[in-house]
Amino acid sequence: MAIKLYNTKVRKKVEFSPIDHKDVRMYVCGPTVYDRAHLGNARPVIVFDTLFRLLRHTYGADHVTYVRNFTDVDDKINATAFARQQAGAAGTLEDLIAERSSETIGWYLEDMAAVGALEPSAMPRATQYIAQMITMIEDLIAKGHAYEAEGHALFRVRSYTEYGALSGRSVDDMIAGARVEVAPYKEDPMDFVLWKPSSDVQPGWDSPWGRGRPGWHIECSAMALDLLGGEFDIHGGGNDLQFPHHENEIAQSTCAGHGFANVWMHNEMLQVEGRKMSKSLGNFFTVRDLLEQGVPGEVIRFVMLSTHYRKPMDWTAAKVQFAEKTLIGWRTATMELTPTAAPDFTADKEILAALSDDLNTHLMISKLNALRPKPQMLLDNARFVGFLSDEFRAAREVHGLPSGQYSDFDNIDLNAPIHLHLLNDKITEIRATALQTKNFSALDEIKNKAAEAGIEVRMSKVGVELIPNANFDSSKLEGLL
Repeated sequence: MAIKLYNTKVRKKVEFSPIDHKDVRMYVCGPTVYDRAHLGNARPVIVFDTLFRLLRHTYGADHVTYVRNFTDVDDKINATAFARQQAGAAGTLEDLIAERSSETIGWYLEDMAAVGALEPSAMPRATQYIAQMITMIEDLIAKGHAYEAEGHALFRVRSYTEYGALSGRSVDDMIAGARVEVAPYKEDPMDFVLWKPSSDVQPGWDSPWGRGRPGWHIECSAMALDLLGGEFDIHGGGNDLQFPHHENEIAQSTCAGHGFANVWMHNEMLQVEGRKMSKSLGNFFTVRDLLEQGVPGEVIRFVMLSTHYRKPMDWTAAKVQFAEKTLIGWRTATMELTPTAAPDFTADKEILAALSDDLNTHLMISKLNALRPKPQMLLDNARFVGFLSDEFRAAREVHGLPSGQYSDFDNIDLNAPIHLHLLNDKITEIRATALQTKNFSALDEIKNKAAEAGIEVRMSKVGVELIPNANFDSSKLEGLL
């Protein structure tokens, strides 16, 4: 079955064709490990874990390499380590930085395992690849794409004529509209740092430009080159990384003579109850916060996958409640069964079709619900996409709900996600017509009817999202379709 993925670089869905079917390679930008992973950090992990699972099923587990890095060179990590040193902690600053990074990496892996994410094939730390970064910078300078200035090495942006192609911006527009660091040692305001000097209280490594540390962008290019080669299949991350991080990765890697990634994928950002997650708004929380409140990792995964990765994700209490009830329903239906051994399992064709269509995880969940009359298929396919783990099935309770037979299970409308998916398609079609004709009466009418069913309709440039609220009544959906 052909896999189609939305390639940000060409702005359309393309049929995925790996460079080598026996060596499919994917790189995803990982976290900067200075603290606990917040809920937004979990979205790209869950999205690309789902893609990883699909690729492994399609090409074979031994033929897929997934690299997700850890950025452990960062001023926030340095500040935490320095504060520990000032407080009397034993060890050099470098020792304390490594200790803090190892601690936060451990937290991260524990939390991501809780949301059902498989560990990638490789998880390099930036500090392990300093030599490769220095070599790459030297090569860029030798080729005229970078230069040294006052202990810095900087990339000469205007030497790469395709700069801005990924994000769709021109260099001059970026200078006019972006916040760029203006420094006297720069030839051009858009030039970005490949290497920078370190003070006595900052970690540093010897280099041809003096003791210092790498810039953020060169880290991923060097690690990807070393672990995946000069050209690989997929590069992923959140859309907040599209510019400048991914734009800069492309520029420096291409100018170093490498093809780099063929397909670029970006997930949209996360909100909480319709608002940007922020400590000042009091709606900021980590994955660990939710787990300690009793929200299972599989519920977090379900809520994340209920929205397409290229649409803004809104975390709501109503979605959490629906996810909990649905997962308990799945567990109840499959409780007495044993999962089919991996060699004998083939994923359901409709679930594969949904995933193969640019990770249509909303439809995938609907198709899983439709398998409830076939509990063995439900169990095997749910586990394939990261649900119904042994831990979840053995849990004594889920977020305060009893294990075993869920008392209100018969009242759960397992077709609600299917109906919501169909309603989303219908509203999207009506909206497209309205934008062409400038007649919005039909759109307003269906939005009002959706509101009566307890569904908030949100529309943005990336599409339509339906948010069930506390008054959601799935019985009213069929009349809207």
